Amino acid sequence: QVQLVESGGGLVQPGGSLRLSCVAAGINFSIYTMGWYRQAPGKHRELVASITSGGITNYADSVKVRFTISRDNAKNTVHLQMNSLKSEDTAVYYCNAITSDQYWGPGTQVTVSS
Repeated sequence: QVQLVESGGGLVQPGGSLRLSCVAAGINFSIYTMGWYRQAPGKHRELVASITSGGITNYADSVKVRFTISRDNAKNTVHLQMNSLKSEDTAVYYCNAITSDQYWGPGTQVTVSS
């Protein structure tokens, strides 16, 4: 059974940092492109960052420089380090794994507010 489980979300003040983690089970993690998506209330789900099996990264323009995606194939884990958080980063963040198949985690809430 495939399972993606996110953690690390929460409430943070503007300018603060959070680190999201996603642990995958039931897949050959190392061959998957892993990504983080987010969905704010009333908006479509959007790609935040992705990292291929070869370590090539891609970021949404709105998070470049502030966010960093990384993966640890030995631990079946992908991380998203989020710095200089803004109120507009508030959303539910979802972990995604894709090759010919695609899987999603249940999401973790990130709220940026003073």
